[in-house]
Amino acid sequence: MKYSYKFSDAIHLLSYLEIFKNEDLSSRAIAASIESNPSIIRQLISDLRSAVLIETRQGKASARLIRKPSDITLFDIYMAIDIDHELLHVDPKTNLNCSVGRNVQTSLVGFYEEIQNSAFEQMKKITLQDVISDLLARDTSIN
Repeated sequence: MKYSYKFSDAIHLLSYLEIFKNEDLSSRAIAASIESNPSIIRQLISDLRSAVLIETRQGKASARLIRKPSDITLFDIYMAIDIDHELLHVDPKTNLNCSVGRNVQTSLVGFYEEIQNSAFEQMKKITLQDVISDLLARDTSIN
């Protein structure tokens, strides 16, 4: 199974933009912090700009948050990035000749939906400011 780190990278990117807003905000500098490729960072920036979370100016490394970090939730960020927004996935290939295999997909759909809705409600309660405050508390060398 392959995991996507886009969500955590997007949170990292937005936190970086706020914490280091007066420093180098190039995709190269952000990529160095995330240990990623600048082209991947530019794609994340594009996703976040399309979701109206940040603004950029062409030809200048000056991305900045449009809203205060306290007004951006993890749910906002999660929905902004280009990924499959289903948290849990039911295995589509099961043995229909088995009574469990024949019914497990239908059975799990409702449970998975309930879990996902709970996770989304929790994401709506956590802001980017919460993450930034935690980062600053963990590392006094920032700022």
